[in-house]
Amino acid sequence: QVQLVESGGGTVQAGGSLRLTCAASGRASETSIKGWFRRPPGKEREFVAAISWTGGTWHADSARGRFSISRDNAKNAVYLQIDTLKSDDTAVYYCASDPLGSVRKSEYRYWGQGTQVTVSS
Repeated sequence: QVQLVESGGGTVQAGGSLRLTCAASGRASETSIKGWFRRPPGKEREFVAAISWTGGTWHADSARGRFSISRDNAKNAVYLQIDTLKSDDTAVYYCASDPLGSVRKSEYRYWGQGTQVTVSS
């Protein structure tokens, strides 16, 4: 069984930065593709970024430039650095593992519970 636990969310002023962490457990998750998604208030969950075991990355067009995904395979952890936060970044951010198809689609085998990010102006 794979478990994903997100942390690092909180309330941040616009213009600030946050680093979200996704801690994964379970050997099956060590080499799998990991993704970050977010669900803004009143909207559907949307793709943010994903990363492969070897460090290859995918980003949503809206995430290029301010969002950076990385992983530490030794720690079985994935990170999402968000810079120059905007009010539109307010959302619950989810970590996911093992995509069932396209990494950009919200179809992953395992999901975390999410961490709230609130950007205040």
